Amino acid sequence: MAFGDLKTDKGVDALDKFLKDHSYISGYQPTQADLQTHQGLAKTPDVKYSHALRWYNHIKSFSDAEKKAFPAGGACPMKTAAPTTAPPAKNDDDDVDLFASDEEDDAEAEKIREERLKAYADKKSKKPVLIAKSSVVLDVKPWDDETDMEEMQKHVRTIEMDGLVWGASKLVPVGYGIHKLQIMCVVEDEKVSVDLLVEEIQKFEDFVQSVDIAAFNKI
Repeated sequence: MAFGDLKTDKGVDALDKFLKDHSYISGYQPTQADLQTHQGLAKTPDVKYSHALRWYNHIKSFSDAEKKAFPAGGACPMKTAAPTTAPPAKNDDDDVDLFASDEEDDAEAEKIREERLKAYADKKSKKPVLIAKSSVVLDVKPWDDETDMEEMQKHVRTIEMDGLVWGASKLVPVGYGIHKLQIMCVVEDEKVSVDLLVEEIQKFEDFVQSVDIAAFNKI
């Protein structure tokens, strides 16, 4: 899958179509391929590229430390790397005969095995744990067609929570000259309660009549 130039609409469209059926660029977790593709975009994808926008905000929500910890993953689809031939990996077990009949050799082999198991366990314990997150689209409805929607959006975006990142938004007509504010956000599941977030938005009673959850996806 090649996206082409991600600074053009054609490239972003190709990325959006790819992400329609894939959560990440390579595999089932964020990798350096996601980070490289993210950096290749000239700007935040337009809301019409909903799959690319969802993925973009998800990758953006990670801290610099978390991004550095992303595994290598597959090659980024934006470019094709020249094939390289790596020397065959040396099997450390070839250096040790675990089935030697000599008792001294058996003891040495067991010691090496235990050291390797300990090193593997230490490495695994230091591996960063990916934080469970969700992509949420909220429909914020005004009282009538005289409600200042720009002011409504400003008030909504003043809400700050640890683990909450606001994304793109747009006004959607609902009839009789009334528009609703449709706004996207990414939340860390363990830190942010979506129900609490809805309650906080509804506190802006001068602007907000009601809030509905239009979409909720684990990422």
